[in-house]
Amino acid sequence: MSTFAFSGLNLAITTPFNASGQVDFGRFDDLIERYLAAGVDGFVFSSGTGMHVYLTPEESRSVIERGARVVAGRAKVIAQTSALLTADVVARTQFAKDAGADGVMVLPPFFEGPSDDESIFNFYAEVAKVGLAIIGYNVPQAVGVRITPGLLRKLCDLPEFRAVKDSSGDLISQVRLIGTGLGVINGADPLVPFSLFAGCSGLIWGGANIAPRTCVAITKAAREKRWDDVQSIWRQLEPLMSLLWEGDYVQHVYAAAESTGYGCGAARKPFGSLSSDRIAALRQALGGLAEQEAL
Repeated sequence: MSTFAFSGLNLAITTPFNASGQVDFGRFDDLIERYLAAGVDGFVFSSGTGMHVYLTPEESRSVIERGARVVAGRAKVIAQTSALLTADVVARTQFAKDAGADGVMVLPPFFEGPSDDESIFNFYAEVAKVGLAIIGYNVPQAVGVRITPGLLRKLCDLPEFRAVKDSSGDLISQVRLIGTGLGVINGADPLVPFSLFAGCSGLIWGGANIAPRTCVAITKAAREKRWDDVQSIWRQLEPLMSLLWEGDYVQHVYAAAESTGYGCGAARKPFGSLSSDRIAALRQALGGLAEQEAL
């Protein structure tokens, strides 16, 4: 992971909201400082975990601009600039570049968009004209487009296309992507130790909002090839990371972050509150992580 521009743990940071459902920038600043102190290597602003599709374009720009200013070069900054219209993606990417982002994360065309390799390549080629590093996004279960090893090789012919974030949750498919020798970032929480062992280039991790120090520790152990320690730390994280992946991901992250001291308010509508059964399951999955993060 060490030679890759976005190696280590890139936190897909939550976007905090106040009681009125507005972005709470004061809490946002505080969370960034606390996550920097915990040792994260980078931030993804306006991420899926940060409710990108439920932010207005103006809010998304404000989150990216404010986040980059607070980080101030102390960690890598990645901005999600996904949108339905290619022109909007290009404009958002230009804004992210001007705001000081090191790279952008961009979904391929979605919501009944084209799925053939040539169209996907042409889309990313348009975004690449901005001249900023691009991380593609492989989440076929949500988008309907799968980035295969062959397509990844083609995309990486674009100098700006540096990696794909794989959130498919399919370890076999991810290992095949890693086998290309190109940049592959794991984005599936339950696969973290397996992806690290397989040689992924880095992590984009939403669940790390909940237990950043523990997640940094497992990333550091893998970098140093202390695989026994990776296994030991993963035993603490696995119940929580597996629960997140069962469904209602964003609500679980927001609720669990409150429990471990990284509160970010409630997830914005249309997300509702978790049921009492899910809250109980979440508390059980957290185990001793809250106490450990407070040490």
